[in-house]
Amino acid sequence: MAISASEISARIVEAVMAQKLAPGSRLGEQQLAMLFDCSRTIVREALTRLAARGIVTVSARRGWFVIEPSQDEAREAFEARRVIELGLIRSAGTAGKIEKTALRQLKAHLQREKAALKESDVGNRSFLLGDFHVCLAECLGNTLLADTLRDYTARTTLIAMLYQSTHDAVQSCEDHVQIVAALERGDHAAAEALMAEHIGTVQSALRVQAPTDPLAQLRDALAPLQNTAAPTAPATPKGKRRKPGASPDSDSSTYLGALL
Repeated sequence: MAISASEISARIVEAVMAQKLAPGSRLGEQQLAMLFDCSRTIVREALTRLAARGIVTVSARRGWFVIEPSQDEAREAFEARRVIELGLIRSAGTAGKIEKTALRQLKAHLQREKAALKESDVGNRSFLLGDFHVCLAECLGNTLLADTLRDYTARTTLIAMLYQSTHDAVQSCEDHVQIVAALERGDHAAAEALMAEHIGTVQSALRVQAPTDPLAQLRDALAPLQNTAAPTAPATPKGKRRKPGASPDSDSSTYLGALL
């Protein structure tokens, strides 16, 4: 059965959430078409969808690439997640306790997270930790926001990779456990506070640095040398007279020295 554009885009998002595709990774149409055994038209449709969702970007001459979020985009992505996830929990609180089937689904996800922490598959662990937030949205009854959260979670995964997040995976899983426990006892206010703290902790772990000067290396290399005496004219050897009108800098070695 031929693969669809939506299936290709889903695979790419999963790879991003599993930290298997780094920010700036090139996504060649021909290579993807060979990999998925489909036409480049299908691949282009999948990549176009991901570009609309803010996961990839395209350059007219260079092709398709996984996005490299800026610091402003990183801040906005976390703010968006905070608004969506806290709003979901708050809305669920007005509807009463979360359903038992949803709780069982969340607890099963937590078990998979814990199992992944004991294994060496970092990709699976990363995916499950990010997918918890998507699973939570689905369990709270909003599949539309779950799809939106999937995209924002993929973006924040790229941000964590780009800015070398120091957030501990074990702590992240424990945060999830506490959130689900609060939901189970019907304390949505506590669950909301825990989620706010969790997202804030992940964001604060990013090592966001001040903007660098793109010309710094060249600027340092071409800066005037310090404490360098001006080149002096070489002494005229005995028995050799300087040609009339010739300047002291006419000697080639002196000229090159002045340039360097």
